[in-house]
Amino acid sequence: MSAHAAAPVVSPMLLRLAEDRATGALIRDHGTLYLVDGRVVHAESPAAPGVDVLLTAGGRLPRAGWQEAVDRAGARREVGRFLVDSGRISGGELEICHLAALFDAAYFVLTPGGGPTRFRGGVGHWMGQVRPVPAADVQRETLRRRELLEAVWPYPAVDSAPVVPRTPSPGQTVTPRQRALLARADGRRTPARLARELGRPAFHTLLDIRRLAAAGLVATPYEPAAAPAQVPPTVPAWVADIAADPDTALLRRLRDALEAHL
Repeated sequence: MSAHAAAPVVSPMLLRLAEDRATGALIRDHGTLYLVDGRVVHAESPAAPGVDVLLTAGGRLPRAGWQEAVDRAGARREVGRFLVDSGRISGGELEICHLAALFDAAYFVLTPGGGPTRFRGGVGHWMGQVRPVPAADVQRETLRRRELLEAVWPYPAVDSAPVVPRTPSPGQTVTPRQRALLARADGRRTPARLARELGRPAFHTLLDIRRLAAAGLVATPYEPAAAPAQVPPTVPAWVADIAADPDTALLRRLRDALEAHL
């Protein structure tokens, strides 16, 4: 891409709504973005754990405490404010958790092929405003995440297939996060289910799984080799052909190749 080429756009409608300082809900097949004055204030997707899961799964907030906040402040769209004002969590904790959930869900809402985009003006979310995010920042982060996943393992079938662990080679190690993920992987749980059970953002779970796939530590569904134009420019074209073969030795060769180019 030349220095003067336009940057990719994940959702022209989102940028138009931002320019118009619109308030309402941008709806796609994979979820919804909520805007106030053109900025994204909340996002939700069936593919991503919500703020409630991120706060409660790790024990930071009891499930009963979350439900009370929804019951008492949801109708006023002030659940976030209630959580902070009642002393259940600090403002900083809520902000960090909310931003993690927002960017996580937005990645899936804005996925390519996510169906038609619709906008319902004036619609708000019961969470209320925590920290609004410019639409351009949401787009930029969504593109960054796409590129990161592509660079690690350019075969997205692992994102939705049940995770099947493979026996590591002698001396092969995994991170504590990956170890916890593999401990729950049983050939039936999908990445989305694992993210919810672990109380982690879905994108970070996908990233761990793609890294495990590149290392040959999880089984990878068969996908036809990508055309050379679809291979990241820093990765040799032959990587796509090797990755299509489920043989463990070849997967480990792919891992070495990716590590050499990342």
